[in-house]
Amino acid sequence: MNQTTLLSKIESKDLRVVVLGMGYVGLPLAMVFAEAGFDVTGVDPITEKVAMLNRGESYIKDVPSDQVTRWVQAGTFRATTDFAAIRAADAVSICVPTPLRKTGDPDLSYIISATDELARYVHPGMVVVLESTTYPGTTREILLPKLQQAADLRIGENFFLAFSPERVDPGRKDWTTINTPKVIGGITPACTEIASAWYGQAVQTVVPVSSAEVAEMAKLLENTFRMINIGLVNELAIMCERLGVDVWEVIEAAATKPFGFMKFTPGPGLGGHCIPIDPLYLSWKLRSLNYTARFIELASEINTGMPRYVVGKVQDALNEHRKALKGSRVLVLGIAYKPDIDDLRESPALDVIGLLMQKGAEVSYHDPHIPHFKHDGFTLQSVKDLMVSVREADCVVIVTNHSAYDYKVILENAALIVDTRNALGAAGRDNPKVTRL
Repeated sequence: MNQTTLLSKIESKDLRVVVLGMGYVGLPLAMVFAEAGFDVTGVDPITEKVAMLNRGESYIKDVPSDQVTRWVQAGTFRATTDFAAIRAADAVSICVPTPLRKTGDPDLSYIISATDELARYVHPGMVVVLESTTYPGTTREILLPKLQQAADLRIGENFFLAFSPERVDPGRKDWTTINTPKVIGGITPACTEIASAWYGQAVQTVVPVSSAEVAEMAKLLENTFRMINIGLVNELAIMCERLGVDVWEVIEAAATKPFGFMKFTPGPGLGGHCIPIDPLYLSWKLRSLNYTARFIELASEINTGMPRYVVGKVQDALNEHRKALKGSRVLVLGIAYKPDIDDLRESPALDVIGLLMQKGAEVSYHDPHIPHFKHDGFTLQSVKDLMVSVREADCVVIVTNHSAYDYKVILENAALIVDTRNALGAAGRDNPKVTRL
């Protein structure tokens, strides 16, 4: 099948789509393709996820179950653990995790595993798009050789390969998969054209770029920009404490400037599937080229140190109230990595809790979105009665400022609060039982 034939199948929606990975990126993308009129199969190795999807049930808050049910019942979406579904596919999106190892090196095992499975069934007349965030060169240096060796594929002629970075921000209602612009860069111009034509049938805006490397680098720039600026305001918070200046008032004052300034706020550290991880992919790649990405390394050092800084704040606050951290009852409010979601990935709350435990605190937590969790050898359940726990705690630490919390009532009932998000606002500014970041 050549370029013209594949374009014709895309335009007529006679395109069989497979999405590898049914997580926070893959499932919403599969739903968008189904909505556009394509026949879609989701592939995931986790049997429980596949069974839920085939029953029309969603495990991701951004994807309502009725949406999954609609396309399952229409026969245009199904899920499977069998990668052999690729054999019948015309188009494949790879949406698998790309975490960091504990050493800080990229863990490409999920991409490599998915590519190896894809290589077993890849065939001429197919377009493949990698969405998993990675370092510049991955699509060309890892996917292309593996896939070309597997079949009689001629890149840009009867096989098309591109990179399109995911831009999923869990919990958002204004910007979703369908209306967030999609950057697409192919291995060849023909690859960019085919991938753009395919995605252009399902999403509102496609932004073609000249190469896969540009698309890969664009994603890393987006998140490195945020990481460095968050690192800047986190360091600003530390500096303001030493200067005796209110960092939150400083930020609000600076934000009144209508040009040349973008507001970022400090916090207990970085969380989520992108910002704490993606810039380090770039830093790692540059080290292999004998270059040190100094801004990234410095921002990472500041951001990863924030949980320890928060624990120091808790310790100091307790000391002011003639209590030791060891043996004190500390209640952590909010453990998701950002407000009003159930996503715990890379949440700084995990480090805060772990450090508090190491110092002998009796730690409990409450999160309306995460009833329990297991991490690094310890398992905790969210407390059943929030206000009872608030009243019993020696110190309440606000780590994630969920909108469900009544902060006025919490302030009235708590003996001591460390507010890392300025959730209490003006009410906490001059209150003697509140310590702010």
